[in-house]
Amino acid sequence: MIGNTLDKTLASAALAVADIPSGASLAVGGFGVCGIPSALIRALLDQGANRLDVVSNNAGLDEVGLGLLLRAHRLARITASYVGENKEFERQFLSGELEVELTPQGTLAEKLRAGGSGIPAFYTRAGAGTWVADGGIPWRYSADGTVAVTSPRKPQATFSLGGVEAEYVLEESIVTDYALVRASVGDRHGNLVFHESARNFNPVAAMAGKITIAEVETLVEPGELPADSVHLPGIFVHRVVQLSADEVRDKPIEKRTTKGATR
Repeated sequence: MIGNTLDKTLASAALAVADIPSGASLAVGGFGVCGIPSALIRALLDQGANRLDVVSNNAGLDEVGLGLLLRAHRLARITASYVGENKEFERQFLSGELEVELTPQGTLAEKLRAGGSGIPAFYTRAGAGTWVADGGIPWRYSADGTVAVTSPRKPQATFSLGGVEAEYVLEESIVTDYALVRASVGDRHGNLVFHESARNFNPVAAMAGKITIAEVETLVEPGELPADSVHLPGIFVHRVVQLSADEVRDKPIEKRTTKGATR
């Protein structure tokens, strides 16, 4: 095991991801390019692990975040809620180079949270009566454009909730070998605080990982964080890496829009 159980800090992102093997499954925080663990992703790119099975809301941009691993053909499978702005993601999926399981966004978040909470499956109305439940969604294409792998049919059941009877679909939870997340502030015990919308998928991704690695913009000593301000307790975090000043400033904008000049 890297590090000890009390002080979970490591000297570099490279050291933190050094033992991630090829074929490992990863939960990765972020939404678009907001709150992505960019330093850990770059370190994993340099480390060389491939055939990775990634669970993330999306795959970043072509040159940012998970897009770097995609471009290097390090990913074999992605579970995500949408393709987003990543053209390489789309190209690899449609050409049969990448298997993709598209999942409703709220369902994906709950699959991660439930996995981290020890809940193996749950019923939800999202997707009931659609291909999500009935199966048949393309997961992998062949090189000739035909569908090679489709999603399986999921169990459905009728429940009455608040006096309203409806069909629900059973979704299995997600637990991954590793998780990579980014936080605004963390202490040496792994307690984390996220900044506003950068919280997004980071807490639930962290919960789902058997070994969770967090990059933090500011590192503080244990006891400095007020208990009520902690968004994710250190029980879910195993390794902590403090970012450099340059890494903290590295926050790309997915779509830059400006207000036109007024007269």
